[in-house]
Amino acid sequence: MITQLLPHVLAHGIGGVQDLPVPKWLFFWGGAFVLVVSFILLGALWKTPQLEQHASGRDLGATFGRLVLGPVRIVVQALSAFLFVVILAAALFGTTDPFGNIAPTWVYVIFWVGVPVLSVLFGNVWRALSPWRAMADGFVWLWEHVLGREARPLASYPEGFGRYPGCVTFFAFVALELCYSNPANPRALAFAISLYSYVALFGMLAFGRDTWMRSGEGFAILFAYIGRIAPFVAREGRIRLRVPLTGLAGAEHTPGSVLFLAAALGSVGFDGFSRTITWQDLVARVEAPYVLNEPGKGELLVTGLNLLGLIGGISLVLVAFLGACAIARATVKAPRSLAPDFVLSLVPIALVYAIAHYFSLFVIQGQYMIPLLSDPFGKGWDLFGTAGFHPNIAILGPNTIWYVQVAALVLGHVAGLAVAHDRAVTIFRDRQDALRSQYAMLALMVLYTVGGLWILSHK
Repeated sequence: MITQLLPHVLAHGIGGVQDLPVPKWLFFWGGAFVLVVSFILLGALWKTPQLEQHASGRDLGATFGRLVLGPVRIVVQALSAFLFVVILAAALFGTTDPFGNIAPTWVYVIFWVGVPVLSVLFGNVWRALSPWRAMADGFVWLWEHVLGREARPLASYPEGFGRYPGCVTFFAFVALELCYSNPANPRALAFAISLYSYVALFGMLAFGRDTWMRSGEGFAILFAYIGRIAPFVAREGRIRLRVPLTGLAGAEHTPGSVLFLAAALGSVGFDGFSRTITWQDLVARVEAPYVLNEPGKGELLVTGLNLLGLIGGISLVLVAFLGACAIARATVKAPRSLAPDFVLSLVPIALVYAIAHYFSLFVIQGQYMIPLLSDPFGKGWDLFGTAGFHPNIAILGPNTIWYVQVAALVLGHVAGLAVAHDRAVTIFRDRQDALRSQYAMLALMVLYTVGGLWILSHK
């Protein structure tokens, strides 16, 4: 039934929406103008560090903290582990039709788009939502309280590794989503989930739960970064309310952090570019000679081409950021690289790139979760009486989609500019040095904004 409801071919992971073309130059110049005006206002009004001094926030009370971080967290973890088993079982044993199986929609829509939204609203919720953390916590509890033995990591984590293992696990997921020829195939997804689960659980066993989630679990790293934008933070057993963005104060010296955020931003950029006519024509030319006689070889070549495109997109973001930091350093004659100081300005940009590209997918494709919940395996069940639900695929008009995309991109880049500016006035005593260090960052934000708008307007 679900397949009959789909009037279009889904394109990214499990799908996308074609947005109406609009006059590009007006939005390009408008976005650049807003950034320039914001830069001027920041320079005139934001003269002293603000983020760090407001980062501690206000304690919401011991009782509230114990409730949320105690019983509520345990219930959420139990539910998360249960849903994980259901999704993996559906991917393994359910129908191979990606539209009739709950696993693809859950992974590529509800999880991949929904968790960042929860993170930016409520903080690092992945600590409670992660099924792997839930399983690890349960194992440690049994080991210590039932067997009476101390749970200790098997090895010490090499500090020099930083977040590079997290870069690898994150890249593996986006490569599956954006490069593989059939990422929504339930059996392929079951293999990917099983492999990722093995790496996540083994990493926690080897190096400790907190250490691996900080360094090696790609989703945990991404959602923790996004959660630093949120007005809520859990600290020392308490929930604190703080000013949004204050969690991005300070520098990020952990090795691999710059590469990870470049991957988060560049992968979304490539996702958008891969749906342009330019890229689709290139894919068609590469695959065409093999479609009839050697389709497997053609798919392999396209996967390789997409991998090159993904790596290229990440590299462009990385080179542009490092180049801007190098120019800023030369401008003010700083004694060290400024990349660790300004890298957290990429966090709100990575978030809004994801919102701009995927929010219509979440609103439209997310509705299919209603019938899928009643028939998760595609066996013709109607567990909750919602199998006959017909999603409203016209809920968002093309103009609405475009305006949300433009607003998200521009506001996100303004936020990134503010984070970088706050860091500049923190590390440079001379106010003129702080301002001059931001010329290159302004140019970078304009480049990212116009580039993002160009990609969205050419889908």
